[in-house]
Amino acid sequence: MTPALFDSWTDTYDQWFQTPSGKPIKDYETRVLLDLLAPRKGEILLDVGCGTGIFTWDVLAADCRVTGVDLSAPMLERAVQRLDPDKFSAACSDMCALPFKNDQFDKAFSMTAIEFVKDAQAAVNELLRVTKKGGSIVVTTLNSLSSWADRRTEKAKDGHPLFEQIYFRSPDQMRALVPYGSPDPVVRTAVHFEKETPVEKISAIEAQGNRQTPETGAFLAVQFFKP
Repeated sequence: MTPALFDSWTDTYDQWFQTPSGKPIKDYETRVLLDLLAPRKGEILLDVGCGTGIFTWDVLAADCRVTGVDLSAPMLERAVQRLDPDKFSAACSDMCALPFKNDQFDKAFSMTAIEFVKDAQAAVNELLRVTKKGGSIVVTTLNSLSSWADRRTEKAKDGHPLFEQIYFRSPDQMRALVPYGSPDPVVRTAVHFEKETPVEKISAIEAQGNRQTPETGAFLAVQFFKP
C-alpha cells in the first residue's frame, strides 16, 4: 500500500463520520475500542494507523499520552492539528517497521489499518515488539464475514483504488495472529446494521446482532496481551 493512496482521503475520511451512517458507526467502534483498550491516566500508548486522529481523540480523554503512526503525511498532519501537543506526538512510518525501541509502550492499538497490510503477522509482531510485557494490544479490522466486506470486494472488482489493495479477515484469522503463550484473545464485533439502515432502527438491529450473530458485525476487534 502506497502512502499517496491515502493522502487524498483525508477530508473524505473525516467527513464520513459526520454522515447519518458514519456517526453511529463511530460511536459503536469507539465503545468497543475503549472497552478493550481501557486507557488509564499516565499510560503511554501507541496508535498505529491513527489517520486523522479521530479515534485517538477519544483515547486521549483518559488523560494518557499517545504516539500516533501513519503512512500518510497529510492524514498525520490533520491528527497533529486536531490533538493536544502535550499529549500527542506523531511519526510517519510503515506499521510493519515501527521506529521505536522494544518494550516502549504500555499499550498499543490499531484501528482498521491492518486490512491494508498483506502480511498481517508482521504487523502484529511489530505491535508486540514495542509493547511492554503484559501490555494489552487491540487490533481492529473490517470483518470478512460481514456484508460490508462483500460490498467492498465488489468495488475492488470494479477498480476502486482503495479496495483493490485490501485484505479482509475473519475472527478466526485474527485469533490466529495472537502469539503462543498469550492468554486467549477477546474478540468483539459491532456494526451489524447496513449503511442504508434508518437511524431509528440501528439500536435494535445492533442489539439483535450482538445476541444472535456476535461474530459477524462489520467492525471486528481483537484484544490480546504480550506474554
